[in-house]
Amino acid sequence: MPTLSNGSSPRRQGAHFSSPVPEGQAQEEQAQQEQITQPSVEATGSLPALTGGKLSSRSAQVTHMAKNKQVKHRDKKASKRSRIFAALIAFIMVAALGIFVWKVALPELSRANSDTQEITAGQQVTVTIPDGAGAQEVAKILFENKIIATKSEFLNQVKRQDAEQKIKSGIYVITTGTKPADIVHLLISGPNAPGSGFVVPEGYTVSQVADLVQDYFGISRDDFLNQAKASNYVADYPFLAGAVDANDSLEGYLFPKTYTFTESNVTADTVIRAMLDQFETETADLNLDAARITLNKRYNLNLTNEQIIIMASIIEREALTDDDRPKVASVFYNRLYDDMYLQSDATLAYSLGREATAEELSSMTSDPYNTYAFKGLTPTPICSPGYASIKAAMDPAATNYYYFWITSDEHVFSETYDEHQQAIENAREREAASKQ
Repeated sequence: MPTLSNGSSPRRQGAHFSSPVPEGQAQEEQAQQEQITQPSVEATGSLPALTGGKLSSRSAQVTHMAKNKQVKHRDKKASKRSRIFAALIAFIMVAALGIFVWKVALPELSRANSDTQEITAGQQVTVTIPDGAGAQEVAKILFENKIIATKSEFLNQVKRQDAEQKIKSGIYVITTGTKPADIVHLLISGPNAPGSGFVVPEGYTVSQVADLVQDYFGISRDDFLNQAKASNYVADYPFLAGAVDANDSLEGYLFPKTYTFTESNVTADTVIRAMLDQFETETADLNLDAARITLNKRYNLNLTNEQIIIMASIIEREALTDDDRPKVASVFYNRLYDDMYLQSDATLAYSLGREATAEELSSMTSDPYNTYAFKGLTPTPICSPGYASIKAAMDPAATNYYYFWITSDEHVFSETYDEHQQAIENAREREAASKQ
């Protein structure tokens, strides 16, 4: 039924009361009514009957009304019982649904949406990444195998490294508690399970490679680190001369790649030589000497080949995508040209073995890897850079950038400090708005 503008129901059409009937007309109609023969019904009970066992028209009318009243009474009772029964059925169905939601649906939904769990670090787990698996599916596999504590952090790292389309399928052996960033590096590099090749991800340090070697080959971590000295290999690999002069470390030169060994007795020396051979092969088409001359002309810097690798390692740890690497390189070279601090968080993180706090960045002024306190490059590379980072260090983009703000969602480069601060503020506002 349509409603009026004030919310009440509209009145029915027509008058509610009949118009008055004139007295003469009323008497005439009454006389005519008395002449009409009323329909008869069978007499029942003790009602007064007329001749022939028929009820008078008035008595029949009363009887008919009484029967109708009884039927209506029975109908009301039946209707009431139907409503009660329907309500009872509805209550039972709602109760059953509530129990199902409480006992089954909610726990399943909670488990499905749960993004955090406790894990036991240090255990090796073998997982298979299916062909064509996306980041969400990979995160689920890692989470269900208790390799990662949170899916969201892993997915953020995939986004930060632009790795969605780079994850390789296959069988992996992953240690529980490994940093999500390192897991992403591994998944980009390729399967590392026995028989699938030995994988060294981009951005790994000598210390991390030692852990991989121990896990994969069973070679003692300490034995590998003791062998990984530049002085042990400089005679065969002249490009290590600068590393010997620095701190005799092979940091930066154990090239990230997937390696296959056919020898039955693999040693630390075997692994190291394979990686140094790969470094030499990968950089054969990169003329470091020519790059030094170009960089000197552009930035008035007299760099050594070793320092170009140092720069490449910093770029490797700071940039998230290959497209960003030349621009990140330009920021650091512009700062060196203007005698500014590099202010890279990654350099002190290398020295500490973990992310540095803001307080440590400002207070650890005696650590030469703190580029907030020391100008210039670090004493050694801070990781093994990939080909793209080495190329960016040799040929940075031509920009006037001095700052960058890179997160999983933001890749902003700025020429001035004010622009940089505004970029950070804008990014935080967007992040806050996205959470509302």
